[in-house]
Amino acid sequence: MEDLTRFLKALADGNRLRLLTAIARAGELCACELTELLQVSGATCSRHLAILVDAGLLARRREGRWMHYTSAVSGLDAERRNIAAQAVALFGATDQGEADRAALESILARQSCGG
Repeated sequence: MEDLTRFLKALADGNRLRLLTAIARAGELCACELTELLQVSGATCSRHLAILVDAGLLARRREGRWMHYTSAVSGLDAERRNIAAQAVALFGATDQGEADRAALESILARQSCGG
């Protein structure tokens, strides 16, 4: 039960939905790119990312000084995969989701972190 609660709480925050959707769209993103997308401090972004990793929604890898994030949704059971996919799809279709898509394209074009 605690695991399910952690999973659902991770999806219940707007910033975390933004992060999950951006990573689902891009495949892999650096923490600096995600911080720029959210326009929050690095510490705030890192906290949201840690919650998503802890819930099993994201995986991370270090490359030099950069931390990169990818979706881990494929490793979840079918019900959680479906919930996560629907949350990403619903959020991606919102005005904020569309604004994030455009902002992410701009961020990636500048290659902000060298990663």
